Amino acid sequence: MSSACLVRLSRCSHQYLGRSGLFQMTLPALQLQQDSHLRFTIFRRQFYSPSEKRHSNTRFDADSSGQPTTWDSFGIWDDRIDEPILLPPSIRYGKPIPKVSLSKVGCASLIGQRKENEDRFRVSQMTDSILYFAVFDGHGGLEAADFCEKNLEKCIKKLVTEESNLELVLTKAFLEVDKALARHLHFCPNVPSMNAGTTATVALLRDSIELVVGSVGDSRAMLCRKGKALKLTVDHTPLRKDEKERIKKSGGFIAWNSLGQPNVNGRLAMTRSIGDFDLKNLGVIAEPETKRISLHHVHDAFLALTTDGINFIMNSQEICNVINQCHDPKEAAQRISDQALQYGSEDNSTIVVVPFGAWGKHKSSDTSFSFSRSFVSSGRWA
Repeated sequence: MSSACLVRLSRCSHQYLGRSGLFQMTLPALQLQQDSHLRFTIFRRQFYSPSEKRHSNTRFDADSSGQPTTWDSFGIWDDRIDEPILLPPSIRYGKPIPKVSLSKVGCASLIGQRKENEDRFRVSQMTDSILYFAVFDGHGGLEAADFCEKNLEKCIKKLVTEESNLELVLTKAFLEVDKALARHLHFCPNVPSMNAGTTATVALLRDSIELVVGSVGDSRAMLCRKGKALKLTVDHTPLRKDEKERIKKSGGFIAWNSLGQPNVNGRLAMTRSIGDFDLKNLGVIAEPETKRISLHHVHDAFLALTTDGINFIMNSQEICNVINQCHDPKEAAQRISDQALQYGSEDNSTIVVVPFGAWGKHKSSDTSFSFSRSFVSSGRWA
């Protein structure tokens, strides 16, 4: 929908039908109430004569065809998430943009077969216009993941007041937190070593439409678009040619363990992380790779952030299919973490599921999965 269409809608005295009832909206009301919300469903008047078949009043069957009305055919999202449309961003971008509510976000973190859960996650309303989502997978102790959970958001919040480019903000924040963690570990008498480290995958959502992701390590961010998994991150492992060359140029080496997994200097399974200061001069860096994407709420169903306890055992499309079967994001997060354990994951497994406009629209018919797993096709290389 173009901005011109939105303006014409605002000038008309048509009735708008929200999921909770009817209300009138005129241009003066729009001007006086810029922060008010339109509901998802826009009422289209139906004209009929007594001899004609009267159309149903329900949005699920507006023309009595027996088929639910969808965004593509009528101008609504046929989903199960009841959220208002944000008016100022919708006018700014020229298309309806639904509010993404933290109350609908699903999160789950299971310890698996480990002695303790070194995964951390955080979801918050960072500013009036920016939502913050993050997962951290710690190793070598809890210190690095704990530190990032408590301090990375604060650093980003400070930087967004100085810089509008969210990709630059994430890059600066990751590097600053890495330096702050080094100081923290150096002066903290209770920390046994400087070998603690963590992955970090962070997503910032501005105005419910601008999605920016930054990541180091092998935790992942994935967007479900038109029912298909769209990867927003690429694992930082020695299997990547560019990452392996950087490690070697810095004086490090790659060694394979008994399971055939490559490690930096025989110790670390990733080439980028926050922490791991004993390997910093050997090419392990904290600079994230970033990606910016504009959401299309008519096609985009959800964002999923996952740690490798899930990624190692389930590929991205499989995760996407399972989530699409779930009624709400909270159920989806719990089901994915449980599924990873059932498939044999021994690691901590953490997931954050953020619903968008097309939630519930792209249901997959593939609901059964084999327990005889192929780790080559379903592991961290998927």
